[in-house]
Amino acid sequence: MKVVIIGQQDFGKSVLEKFLARGDQVAAVFCAPEKAGGKADPLKVAALEHGLTVHQFPSLKTAEAEAAMRDLGADIGIMAYVLQFAPQAFVNIPRLGTIQYHPSLLPKYRGPSSINWPIIRGDTRTGLTIFRPTDGLDEGPVILQKECEIGPDETIGEVYFNKLYPMGVDAMLEAADLVVAGRYREVVQDETHATYEGWCRDAEARINWAGHVDFTYNLIRGCNPAPGAWTTLGGRKLQIFDARKHPYRTFGDTRGKVGEITDVTDASFKVGCQGGRIEVMRVKAEDGKKMSAGEFAASAGFAAGTFLGT
Repeated sequence: MKVVIIGQQDFGKSVLEKFLARGDQVAAVFCAPEKAGGKADPLKVAALEHGLTVHQFPSLKTAEAEAAMRDLGADIGIMAYVLQFAPQAFVNIPRLGTIQYHPSLLPKYRGPSSINWPIIRGDTRTGLTIFRPTDGLDEGPVILQKECEIGPDETIGEVYFNKLYPMGVDAMLEAADLVVAGRYREVVQDETHATYEGWCRDAEARINWAGHVDFTYNLIRGCNPAPGAWTTLGGRKLQIFDARKHPYRTFGDTRGKVGEITDVTDASFKVGCQGGRIEVMRVKAEDGKKMSAGEFAASAGFAAGTFLGT
């Protein structure tokens, strides 16, 4: 088949290379422009290494972008991690239209941080959707879905790179094959089950130690490695990455107050929450690099009885 790749970053690069590896013709690549002074996008680099044409329009809503797409005569458009808005006038140009990847089980978790939120909310399953892009946010009809488990201790990094990333690359090719062969069915999303989620950024990643230990642990998992859950120590930001949860098992089995560091070892420190404690294994100070929590505690000179969130 003759495809055009619209995408960004490593996921877009992997999708491109998978199509090329099996012998499909890639007519061109559309990639968002890099920020001034930023690194070249991995998808762009890979495309140029393969001698492919790369288009980098600031907007896909322009007549120039539409003309570039029209000139390609592609069978199908493949949207692989796209943050630019792609209007219907653009995505409908390929002979068989365009398909798009989204890392959630649509219509749940529409929006840009759809991997973070299921983990933060404590969901035990997630997945991916290949769908037809429309002018609505992740609202188009579904062509293909794949599910996967979210383990009780898995982070966003583990769920994405071990599951949703490789599954998504393969699913894009599978869905493209179904469309080109005419062996697919488009299923309209059930709006009664739709949820929209915004970005999970710094403001959303702040830890409230007065929350239940389950909520706190899920927030840390759902922000590891990005954007990084955080608290404060002496008024300065401290990001928390690797952690363990220690729920209280019996009534009265409590140690320490909310936000209080109760134990410090060479490897970690524990912090009190409602219903248990969080053992912090890896941190990053606002002016430093990631290090073990025990190493940080020693360098910062704090001990049991110190409070976080202050």
